[in-house]
Amino acid sequence: MRRSGNSANDIEEREISKKVGSLRGLLPFLKPYRVLMGLALLSLVVTASLSLILPLAVRRVVDGFAVDQASQLDQYFGAAIGIAALLAVGTGCRYYFVTRLGERVIADIRISIYNKMIGMSPQFFERVMTGEVLSRITTDTTLILSVISSSVSIALRNLLIFLGGMVLMLLTSIKLTSLVLLIVPAVIVPIIVLGRRVRALSRVNQDKIAESSGNASETLLAAQTVQAFTHEKPSRLRFSTLTEQAYDAARTRIGVRAVMTVIVIFLVFTGVLGVLWMGARDVRADLMSPGALVQFVIYAVLVAGAVGALSEIWGELQRAAGATERLVELIHAKDNIVDPVVTKVLAQPVRGEIRFDAVNFNYPSRPDMPALKDFDLTIKAGETVALVGPSGAGKSTVFQMVLRFFDPITGTILFDGIDIKKIDREIFRKEMAYVPQDSVIFATSAMENIRFGRPEATDDEVVEAAKAAAAHDFLSKLPEGYGSFVGERGVMLSGGQKQRIAIARAILRDAPVLLLDEATSALDAKSELAVQKAVDKLSKDRTTLIVAHRLATVKKADRIIVLDEGAIVAQGTHAQLVKQGGLYAQLAKLQFTQ
Repeated sequence: MRRSGNSANDIEEREISKKVGSLRGLLPFLKPYRVLMGLALLSLVVTASLSLILPLAVRRVVDGFAVDQASQLDQYFGAAIGIAALLAVGTGCRYYFVTRLGERVIADIRISIYNKMIGMSPQFFERVMTGEVLSRITTDTTLILSVISSSVSIALRNLLIFLGGMVLMLLTSIKLTSLVLLIVPAVIVPIIVLGRRVRALSRVNQDKIAESSGNASETLLAAQTVQAFTHEKPSRLRFSTLTEQAYDAARTRIGVRAVMTVIVIFLVFTGVLGVLWMGARDVRADLMSPGALVQFVIYAVLVAGAVGALSEIWGELQRAAGATERLVELIHAKDNIVDPVVTKVLAQPVRGEIRFDAVNFNYPSRPDMPALKDFDLTIKAGETVALVGPSGAGKSTVFQMVLRFFDPITGTILFDGIDIKKIDREIFRKEMAYVPQDSVIFATSAMENIRFGRPEATDDEVVEAAKAAAAHDFLSKLPEGYGSFVGERGVMLSGGQKQRIAIARAILRDAPVLLLDEATSALDAKSELAVQKAVDKLSKDRTTLIVAHRLATVKKADRIIVLDEGAIVAQGTHAQLVKQGGLYAQLAKLQFTQ
């Protein structure tokens, strides 16, 4: 937080310090590769040192022209060539080690972020768009790769050259070096002033890129809906606007950096020419040798080039610092759903009893709309329970709570008598098979989509699960059978076919608890009957919780729970509820008398 009493300059200085300091977030990823960093640093020091030694050899060569002994001149040329060869080899080694280090670190960062994000609860993604996460994994890591594999190496090399060059310039000529130092303040001022502007524009640019990526991801994943509602033009306009805003910020940033580069290079090289003019006068006055002047000029050029390079790299470091800050935010993002430090172990075999005890819950994005109110429900092991009620009654929310995608505001959810907050999520979720309302199909083969339910399953087991889900016939008719690619999100399949694959996946999982959320809503009457038979058979040996709008699919349930506005308003068998009247009887009358 900022205090109002601080001046704008103080705030800006603090932001710059914080921005560059955020590069420290890369240290945990660099530490495992100390040897690689050491080799890269050694190569860097060697090449910088050779760059500083080379002018000494050039001085000997220049002054050697005044020597009558040809053999001595040959030695100077030979030494210069040898130094140049070592410099070339050292530069190649530096490139190899630094670039390899950058690629390795970025791969680790991408893996770390994905590993973190794939385990985040749905509550996290209510605040952060998936497209923004993808933008950070791609765009921001690319920025950091550029810095690790190039900018930092170049910055350190130029810093060494700058410091070493300044020392050797002093040893060569204190007078000329003093003149060079007068130029330094004129160079540093534009770097600091314009650098602040570059940093602010870099953040705007990256934020706009992330926003446009999120927009593109959202609309492309819903391309059919966009087209069906003829929303292409507004979508194109929205994406174009965001992209142009990102471009405008980038264009302004590039312009500021270009101006900064022009100013710095002009001042530096103007100063070098001035120093050369003064040095030429000293040579004519026999105050220094021609070789010494050439040596000094080369050092001055090296120092000037180093300062110019540092001015450019400063902007890159600021951009990378901003990218690092955003990535570290993801890596250290806090999730409200966390596993216990010490987990309780489920007794084997798992029975599959689920109990809701005085649960109250509302979604974080809708704090004033209770999703469940004083919800008490016990589902016995092996029992088939159906949840029915109007849309928004809380049926799917019950599934969200059972799978612990969200935690209750108050109350407890027990699995086999143990609070699920005290069990590692992976442990109890392995005991559940889930068919969501919107069937999720991955961009791979039909075989692998079903095998997703149990990765170690054999091909024969996959086929048996598909038969049980009434999916075998249509899968067999595909061009490559079960090996057929089904497209991104299963675009090559109908809604009913996707639903049957999702059911086959749950059947293959063979878990003690089966969760079916509108699992047959997209099926035709014949397929629904076949799947219903499979579900009935499957339900006999496990706890089954069914959400359905079509009451025909839940008539055989052991118990039907009627929900309305997040509360249980009635429960019993189909016959009992029809006889009681009320909401269920109204729903049944609407569906069975049409």
